[in-house]
Amino acid sequence: MTTVICLFNHKGGVSKTTTAFNLGWMLATKDKRVLLVDCDPQCNLTGMVLGFKKLEDLQSIVGTGIPKNIRDGLAPAFESRPEPIRAAECVSIPGNQNLYLLPGHIGLAEYEVTLGIAQELSGSLVTLRNLPGSIRHLILQTAKAYSIDYVLVDMSPSLGSVNQNLLMTCEYFLVPMHPDYFSMMGIDSLANIIPKWRAWAQRAQQLPLLAEASYPFPSVLPKFLGSIVQKYRPRSENVPAKAFQQWIDQLETGLAKRLLPALRQAGMVLATEAYEHAGFLPEKPLLQMPDFNSLIAQSQKHQVPVFALSDAQLEQVGVVLEGTKESMRKFYDLFSVAADRVIAIIDNAASN
Repeated sequence: MTTVICLFNHKGGVSKTTTAFNLGWMLATKDKRVLLVDCDPQCNLTGMVLGFKKLEDLQSIVGTGIPKNIRDGLAPAFESRPEPIRAAECVSIPGNQNLYLLPGHIGLAEYEVTLGIAQELSGSLVTLRNLPGSIRHLILQTAKAYSIDYVLVDMSPSLGSVNQNLLMTCEYFLVPMHPDYFSMMGIDSLANIIPKWRAWAQRAQQLPLLAEASYPFPSVLPKFLGSIVQKYRPRSENVPAKAFQQWIDQLETGLAKRLLPALRQAGMVLATEAYEHAGFLPEKPLLQMPDFNSLIAQSQKHQVPVFALSDAQLEQVGVVLEGTKESMRKFYDLFSVAADRVIAIIDNAASN
């Protein structure tokens, strides 16, 4: 059974893309078949995975027959073509046989307004009924074609209709954050908007017109999988510097007192025991890690995660190389624990 996990925060610069890539790679090393889906029109995940340096390079993945990116995959529904949505042709990621990418496309943004209208009026307009369920349908069709266990969806930092649809049609979602004032503002905003989105999804699930569509709107209840805190400066042994720790403490307070209560009221939080079984509490980060520093540049250059760079790819020698390799080992351990927690929560929910 395929599980769809969205990474979402409408505050930008919180490392959603790098987290999706590194966490997806780690899950794939643990014998899970993983599909990365780039739903950000900026296509940062696609560029990171495939190493594109210029926008023009994206032309190499535009297909004329079988869809090879998210926009072309959705075109039959959004452009009223006389053909069904079918599985997209994904990119096999070098170095990890269990990891695939459904590339993004800048043109996905062109569907934003149409989807927004459909999600407001599809209960009364027959011509729009296929749109709200189309994104989930494409993702699941593609996942089925590649025998995928987990789909990780990289989302844009916005509150648009595409993100509303993605978040309300997934099984789980992660909230990446940066220890700063703007992420605190983001928590308050998410606490307001996500329950409203959930109320919309509940109404959509009850509409006969959407249930009878070619791509029925799914009956799923997204659950909070956890938060991720990244990009702080460590003091020693991965302990955040005092200024960053103060912000991390405030983020945890914001989760505990604002976001989690709002999500619980909407039925979007698992029982506390489910998180404890995985080794953490819901108000605490599922993954907390310092800034990648120079590792991120080499990771992007060679299209491998920060913890899998070779000595040659690091381009360092001596004491500097050994220090960098020690940092890589710490990142490996952090992502390994995070992947284990994701697996534990999903497996536990499936067995109950």
